Amino acid sequence: MDVLSDILDTVELRAALYFSTDFRPPFGIQVPGFERAARFHMVVQGECHVTLGDGSSIKLMPGDLVLVPNGSAHLLSSDREHEGVPLEDAFAASGFSGKGPFLLGYGPESSGCKMVCGHFNFAQGADHPLLHAVPNLLHITAADRAERPMLDDIVRLIVRRMFSGDVGMTASVSRLSEVLFIEVMRAGIAQAPDLGRLMNAVTDPHIGHALSLIHADVARHGTVDSLATAVAMSRSRFAERFRELVGVAPMAYLAEWRLQRALRLISGSAVPVKVVATQVGFQSAAAFTRAFTERFGSPPSRLMRDYAAS
Repeated sequence: MDVLSDILDTVELRAALYFSTDFRPPFGIQVPGFERAARFHMVVQGECHVTLGDGSSIKLMPGDLVLVPNGSAHLLSSDREHEGVPLEDAFAASGFSGKGPFLLGYGPESSGCKMVCGHFNFAQGADHPLLHAVPNLLHITAADRAERPMLDDIVRLIVRRMFSGDVGMTASVSRLSEVLFIEVMRAGIAQAPDLGRLMNAVTDPHIGHALSLIHADVARHGTVDSLATAVAMSRSRFAERFRELVGVAPMAYLAEWRLQRALRLISGSAVPVKVVATQVGFQSAAAFTRAFTERFGSPPSRLMRDYAAS
């Protein structure tokens, strides 16, 4: 079982918005926060400062890219002293319609900061330790890309497609960018100990096997004992090692993942509540409804109606 793919499928990682920029200095754009989003900015020409609300800042040079995984508000600017304007105001002032480059300023083209900017969405209520393990900024330099040929190839393809204007560009870039997200996460392990720990969990011969079993059939294993036996570990050592690598106890992980999988089933089909309950390992629809309502704030039947009506 490809655990990482199952996680990203279940939390519904989707590429949602792309545009290229041509910002002539001085410039400053305040990008608003959005809870269920991850954004990336990739510099093709020029340079750009990226500053978070806590004051932390990095400078992007040509070939660099940054991922802002947790939906944090941030500032894109030609220098750290420039306060900038809200993104929506900048769109309105420039007349940007979503087609062609997002142009700001009137300096020479050679001075412009040309970027490819992308936006990923996650499903409402989506959660996993992986999403909490990523730092507020992941900065991948041109040198980092050179050490990772697959990541570098994807970046080059995205840039080529974005600036080509060809038919099918949006669909092509969207799919490439979902691969980019995974490769940036892999490349960012050195910057994020918690992310590295979780990646180690997926590849660990025992804990990785347990995660594969959970993700392959979330209803099958309902106890620490059954999982420990399946991966040939003692109960105590398995529980200790699982918590050490994943960050939560095995049963806490299983309970949350059952509800995440249920949320995905409810949002993507008209399956009856009792069938969803059985598929994710609950003994009764009533127990499932209580757990689901406590976790997401609404009973599954109401969410089903909301999704059907949308």
